[in-house]
Amino acid sequence: YLQNAHNYWSNYYREYMFHNLLVDNGFTVLDIDYRASEGYGRRYRTDIYRNMGGRDLQDQLDGKKFLIENYGIDSNRVGIYGGSYGGFITLMAMLKTPGEFPCGAALRSVTDWAHYNTEYTSNILNYPETDPEAYRRSSPIYYAENLKGKLLMLHGMVDDNVQFQDVVRLSERFIELGKENWDMAIFPIESHGFKKSYSWYDEYRRIYELFYTELILKQIK
Repeated sequence: YLQNAHNYWSNYYREYMFHNLLVDNGFTVLDIDYRASEGYGRRYRTDIYRNMGGRDLQDQLDGKKFLIENYGIDSNRVGIYGGSYGGFITLMAMLKTPGEFPCGAALRSVTDWAHYNTEYTSNILNYPETDPEAYRRSSPIYYAENLKGKLLMLHGMVDDNVQFQDVVRLSERFIELGKENWDMAIFPIESHGFKKSYSWYDEYRRIYELFYTELILKQIK
């Protein structure tokens, strides 16, 4: 949603620092202004109408293809992560396209759009009562049975934007389905945007360890 391809620092400076840490440790990082990101015009913004996790997810897959074809990246060693809408996209990538990404980390992510801010969501998906198919098509929780790679979910317990219940409901669904390839990290005093430096550190440490274990160590073996 936020435009990240530009010549200045964005509000997400911590992510920029984390990306540089990944690069310094041998990873290749692609930060995509996927469909519906600002700065590209009305058509780009409305390409997700009635289908969040459609063309915007396809942009992630095209990004992976770009890395493989142009930079020689191993197709079996591409992970994905993101926060908020990026967390939602990560869930959709892991659940709608199982096997494409061996691992993913979803931060403060929406799992069911019917439970999110009505003013925001209704502009894209209409209303759950009048367009239930759009909500079902666009919500990760309805694809939970497809989980294949290693998923890490991270969420603040007092999130004032994407409520904590979202990740709790998806966790329960994974339990019901007998899924074992997922973990969840809970941050009891944090809201949507973390405030404490130790929370940021813990979050990024977990994501880094996920990527290092799943994309490097397991591939060496």
